[in-house]
Amino acid sequence: MKNILLLISIIISQSFLNAQKPMSPSFEDIISLSSVSNAVISPDGNNLVFESRTTDWKENRYDRELWLSKKGDKPIQLTNNLKASSTGPKWSPNGEWIAFLSKRGEKTQIHAIRFEGGEAFQVTHTKNNIQGFDWSPDGRKIAFLQSEDKTEEEKKRKEKFGGFKIEDGEYQLNQIWLTDFNPTQLSNRLRPEQLKDTVYTKTLEAKIIMDSVPFSINGFKWSPDGKKIAFEHQPDPLINSFFKADISIYDIAAKTYKTLVNNTSYDGLVDWSPQGDAILYQSNLNDSTSNYYLNRKLFRINTDGTQNKQLASDFDENIYGLKWTQNGIFGMAWQKTLRPVIRINPVNGKTKVLAVSAKRIWNISFSKDGNKIAYAASNDNDITEIYHGFYPIKDSKKITESTKQLNDWSVAKSEVVSWKSKDGTLIEGVLHKPQDYDPSKKYPLLVIIHGGPTGISIPGPAPSYVYPMVQWLNKGALILRPNYRGSAGYGEDFRSLNVKNLGVGDAWDVLSGVAALEDKGIVDGKKVGAMGWSQGGYISAFLTTNSTKFKAISVGAGISNWMTYYVNTDIHPFTRQYLKATPWSDKNIYEKTSPMTNINKAHTPTLIQHGEFDKRVPVANAYELFQGLQDKGVETELIIYKGFGHGINKPKERLAATWHNWKWFGKYLWNEQIEVPGE
Repeated sequence: MKNILLLISIIISQSFLNAQKPMSPSFEDIISLSSVSNAVISPDGNNLVFESRTTDWKENRYDRELWLSKKGDKPIQLTNNLKASSTGPKWSPNGEWIAFLSKRGEKTQIHAIRFEGGEAFQVTHTKNNIQGFDWSPDGRKIAFLQSEDKTEEEKKRKEKFGGFKIEDGEYQLNQIWLTDFNPTQLSNRLRPEQLKDTVYTKTLEAKIIMDSVPFSINGFKWSPDGKKIAFEHQPDPLINSFFKADISIYDIAAKTYKTLVNNTSYDGLVDWSPQGDAILYQSNLNDSTSNYYLNRKLFRINTDGTQNKQLASDFDENIYGLKWTQNGIFGMAWQKTLRPVIRINPVNGKTKVLAVSAKRIWNISFSKDGNKIAYAASNDNDITEIYHGFYPIKDSKKITESTKQLNDWSVAKSEVVSWKSKDGTLIEGVLHKPQDYDPSKKYPLLVIIHGGPTGISIPGPAPSYVYPMVQWLNKGALILRPNYRGSAGYGEDFRSLNVKNLGVGDAWDVLSGVAALEDKGIVDGKKVGAMGWSQGGYISAFLTTNSTKFKAISVGAGISNWMTYYVNTDIHPFTRQYLKATPWSDKNIYEKTSPMTNINKAHTPTLIQHGEFDKRVPVANAYELFQGLQDKGVETELIIYKGFGHGINKPKERLAATWHNWKWFGKYLWNEQIEVPGE
């Protein structure tokens, strides 16, 4: 009897321990994680709306919908489009309406929904997709951005000549349009108490405000008094024309515009001053040869062109999401792996890093008086949450509970580590460890290299993309994500260190990071793999042909030959800026930094992953590396993801790419033969 009781006790205890043990999430679990972003506070500061992203496996898409929190209460879902997302929410000036973009027919249009509830209705019914919009300060009009309509011209040409396209010579200019917003006009037979539950159907006519102008508009802002619109424009909408962007101001009553800022290189509109007498803008001034990696400069200028003054000259990083409020100018900036809020004094231009409990602020929104805020933020051990609070940033209340999705999961433990590279440069990176990490053991190591190069890797509990990081950790590996030279967050001198040194210096940083972990005695130097996407894919390709350190490598959308890349990419200036030459002016620098130059030295088994229609890193780069490795007898596999450009942005293909990496590194680091389900 005692033995039976003992056995029962052991079974119960073991069941309890098993129940308490965190589980390793599946690939689908990680891909299905919902996330929140883009917190937008109401004008009075009492309520906020934000976007929530979920995974729709049936439709094979990521869906974004709007959620609403009233007075800091638990959020409720506001929109639900079964076929497309609802994004870009903006409150009406009186706080009664929330307008947003959604595709509920053939084109993306502006929709609106009452804050108090009811059904959303379509505000605009235009021929083309609407790209952005803004309420007039009195809430009676909405201005929006869309491309000109050339449907009939294209149809006639195709009927006569068939299909062809002139490279860099065909485009549709983006224009500003204006529509009235008057719910009572839309349905004037209803009593006010009936408006809440009404679906509006009457169409208000939209009109273009500047026709036949010789430029394309990138973005715009209403002046606080609603009498003017400041806008950023460039000669055409082609991607490389941003170098020539300028800023003008349109006078609504006079129906005329005047250029305010027109430096030789990029000038970008940021915001109006609260008084409406000045605007804030960023500029590369006359620099069109290094603005891919140097800081943009920040200025304020009076609308009459006087008092053009540089701000934030004491701050060595780019500042994002800038907003000008009664309490100052605010934005976010990378400071190594942190992303704090930066306040800029609009009078003397001095900057100050504000103390916020969260380590990384992704966006921040202010009430009309600037005294209440909403923001999206994350820390090392949680995923992004939405907060509601006051300025100065204190007493913030967490509105969402996204991190609860990780409950009962075994996820990453993260720490920031540093080491010296071959040339003495101090490099940082994120080291992810399993939950049961044992410092006395030596682990296999996976090196995962971010894109950019001005990207950055940060701590987090569930990093992914197409790499099964959490699962590798739970399998018993370490993951190093280096912030190699050129990464954001470390100042423009650091971002300049791989100019004319791409691949070469980057490889120093990766290899020295691996060596530093080996020196600590925590890595099995015979079981090291590397991978990355875009610029990370390029560095991985460079390591494939220039290093013997790795057991396996995965190259995602990577450059294999800078000359091939240069003549095919949609951003030719990127190559000219970083290599300081064209292939015809300095063939040597193109050879020095190209993975294909040393293809004869390659021996590392290499998986190549690429999107079929990638314009940023054209797929020819994948085929060139694949053929070169085959010719040298190196084990390789090329996988083309059909219908995709530079990124894998659908869940099913992301799942496939994750399985492909799991299988590849399982074979070469763990000697496992893995079958991908359904292949």
